[in-house]
Amino acid sequence: MNKYLPFSLIILFLFITTAMKSQHYELIWHDDFNESGKPDPEKWNYETGFIRNLEEQIYTKRKKNVRIKNGKLELIARKENFKNKRYDPDVRNYRINTETAEYTSGSITTKDKFEFKYGRVEVRAKLPDGNGVWPAIWMLGANFEEIEYPYAGEIDIMEHVGKTPNEIHGTVHFPWDNAQGITSDGGTTEVASPSEEYHVYSVSWSSEKIEFLVDNSVYHTFEADKAGRKNNPFRKPFYLILNLALGGNWAGEIDTAIFPQKFLIDYVRVYKEIE
Repeated sequence: MNKYLPFSLIILFLFITTAMKSQHYELIWHDDFNESGKPDPEKWNYETGFIRNLEEQIYTKRKKNVRIKNGKLELIARKENFKNKRYDPDVRNYRINTETAEYTSGSITTKDKFEFKYGRVEVRAKLPDGNGVWPAIWMLGANFEEIEYPYAGEIDIMEHVGKTPNEIHGTVHFPWDNAQGITSDGGTTEVASPSEEYHVYSVSWSSEKIEFLVDNSVYHTFEADKAGRKNNPFRKPFYLILNLALGGNWAGEIDTAIFPQKFLIDYVRVYKEIE
């Protein structure tokens, strides 16, 4: 694939960048996925293995599961047996004592490569389709590995489960003084044909609030003070995650007839508000 952008795309990119500047934002980080092959290692890490939420897929770094093709990042879920390289039957943790996965998929993050505090994130994407799929565009606090979850905080820019095909979720999770030690605040919106058409999923994040948007329309607002004034996780840096999960504790039963499924990402852009 030609590494140079078509002139029309250059004009569109400049138009969007100029428009954001006129709204007091400037572009500070982006990936438009124009180089075919694997994601840029200067920008992205792979997650591998079983990771979270009792999900049924195992993440790999193979091009079968994560690749850039025709100017899009493809996270591809497949129905296939795949051995868990960390398998140990004596460890009481499903991530390790599960010998084989029936599904594979992809997940990439910017952990330790790009982390930021406040701004606007925009991701143009087309979602997979079918019962059991669980694509997500989200963020974790940069200190996630240093402190126990949920103290680092979580911002889910976009979550979708195939059993409710037109519903999009935007949510924050943070520590709370209850039996679970965590609480959530989120909203949902209806989106036409998210698996057939591209939409732009966004958050605008400041010290005061986090707004969740689809196609530039706000559908939920979280007031940051709800997470407390001392050690508020939403006033610290976060990193980005793109993943396609299957099943687990939310997406539910998987329709085995739908595979392979693709989560297609056209671009990821992060803007900083101009002082």
